[in-house]
Amino acid sequence: MLSLTMNDAAAEVLGVLAGQALFAPPPSGLAPGLRERLAGGITRRGEVLTWADSTGDTDDAPSTFADLTGWECADSSLHLEDHVPVGVRIVDDAPQIPEDGQRTLLLHGIACALEFPRLVAALDRPSPVRCIVSAGETNATFRFHQVRAGESWNHPDLDGYRTEKMVVLDFEPARVPG
Repeated sequence: MLSLTMNDAAAEVLGVLAGQALFAPPPSGLAPGLRERLAGGITRRGEVLTWADSTGDTDDAPSTFADLTGWECADSSLHLEDHVPVGVRIVDDAPQIPEDGQRTLLLHGIACALEFPRLVAALDRPSPVRCIVSAGETNATFRFHQVRAGESWNHPDLDGYRTEKMVVLDFEPARVPG
């Protein structure tokens, strides 16, 4: 099962209310760096999910983080602008990504997240997973974590994120009868 939520800023820049296709792939396809990252897969190490090639110390999780969800989000986080070519200007020593670039980064992040049902299904113990995509004037990120009762990386009121466009996709693996 897929559940998708986004704040109004993301819905506006993605054209959701204007009927633009949300699940269409990015115009030039998923960026090669993101495709390569996905091809490496994800894995379960102890109680945490991580990229298969992660060097994070899973034995120490949650380490300095409040919970396992925080650890997973920190470990899985990647900057989309490092993988997707968008125009980034430097203004007063700070990066500036125009709104059309933010839209492009969100589309790539969503496309990346839509690959997760396949990655989760390949795990030895599939579990619900949340992918969080955000874009703002200075950067865009993609991260994931297992869905756990009482733990959440993002605030449930996505419109509370005033400077970011937020999209959250939750995947619940199909239950096998029996």
